[in-house]
Amino acid sequence: MKDQAAPGDGPGTTAPQRLSTRETAERLGVKPETVYAYVSRGQLSSRRAPGGRGSTFDAVEVDALARRTGRREPSPATGDLVFRTGITLIESDRYYFRGVEATELAMRYGYEEVAEWLWTGDLRPGIRFAAPVETLAAARRAVGALPAHSGSTDRLRVAVIAAATADPLRFDLSREAVLASARSLIPTLVEALPLAPGTPSTRNESAQMTNGNGAGLARRLWPKLSARAADEPSVAALDTALALLIDHDLAASTLAARVAASARAHPYAVVSAGLGVLEGPLHGAASGLAHRMLTEVLERGSAVPVVADHLRTGRRVPGLGHRLYTAQDPRARALFALLSDVPQAAEALAAARDVVTTTARHAPLHANVDLALAVLSVSSGMAADAGETVFAVSRTAGWIAHALEEYGERPLRMRPSGLYGGPRPPQPLPTATSESPQ
Repeated sequence: MKDQAAPGDGPGTTAPQRLSTRETAERLGVKPETVYAYVSRGQLSSRRAPGGRGSTFDAVEVDALARRTGRREPSPATGDLVFRTGITLIESDRYYFRGVEATELAMRYGYEEVAEWLWTGDLRPGIRFAAPVETLAAARRAVGALPAHSGSTDRLRVAVIAAATADPLRFDLSREAVLASARSLIPTLVEALPLAPGTPSTRNESAQMTNGNGAGLARRLWPKLSARAADEPSVAALDTALALLIDHDLAASTLAARVAASARAHPYAVVSAGLGVLEGPLHGAASGLAHRMLTEVLERGSAVPVVADHLRTGRRVPGLGHRLYTAQDPRARALFALLSDVPQAAEALAAARDVVTTTARHAPLHANVDLALAVLSVSSGMAADAGETVFAVSRTAGWIAHALEEYGERPLRMRPSGLYGGPRPPQPLPTATSESPQ
């Protein structure tokens, strides 16, 4: 936030830095509500922000309060781990890849092009990733051996392991070797997935014939997600969704990937670590919850009873709110704009807006990317876990980007210390119980 001149400041005078409420909370290591408690107790003074939206605070006064309350340096509200990274910046309700607005990149370029930009800083229009024949065969055999009820993330994890075993040089962590592995792994994940139920096999064969030779990753992924024929607006929306989700700074799965890279795990193991965390309902699987909610809204004809059921049972309304954005998630905004050009998405899009409007009566929450993914999956006849698949395939590129950064750092630098709270030693040896386990 740039300094602004205060009333009465003379020419050439540098005005004190003003902080937003969120910046103040982060610097103090407290919640925003606590900041206003400090104001009410006279420990902080505030000034209305230009335009009357929110308050601003004097940085010097905030730092002085931080010293008095025991804070010695600014600490991010999301935790104590801070990593220097040149990949993604999130600020002022926007996010940037290598300094370029991510939504603009995603709207103008395809997934593979944005991935290359994230990895190398070079834009290579028209680049296509191709799966090696032997690697893809190994991945398909492994995925094909799974039980029929296996989820998409199960299949992706198995495909990663199979691809790793097919690459005897996977322990080469040189930059070019890692990039080569990434360019082959991502299409392998897509091609190893089975067709969506009801999809004509000829559609998959056509996609395979153009693998790495003109067909973008989104077009090859489509028949794995939907039995419907792919129209250009829908494929464009899927491609943009893939590009939008490539990275989002140090999300939980990305932190896991960096920890693995810090231990010098090869790129396939890095991706496996990310997939393990992504499967949680609060991360990559969140779009599935939004999909099911949106389906119910369409079935019941209104968001009111659906939102009421969530509130009555104490559940969060899926697809709303994001801890890093005060307004609408920019990824959702970009995806909604594209989906408005897809005729068959009109009903799901209206249902999503109904959810946002209905919930706003209770809490001013904005749509996040999970709700936008749900609109795409519901309107395209995809399964509930389709958004999770899109998320996992897309984010693989981000995990690789962070691994490349981490490989350049000191190995095993992430070694936190545990705060032991058990019995103090020395303790006597435990007494064996008379009952043995059956």
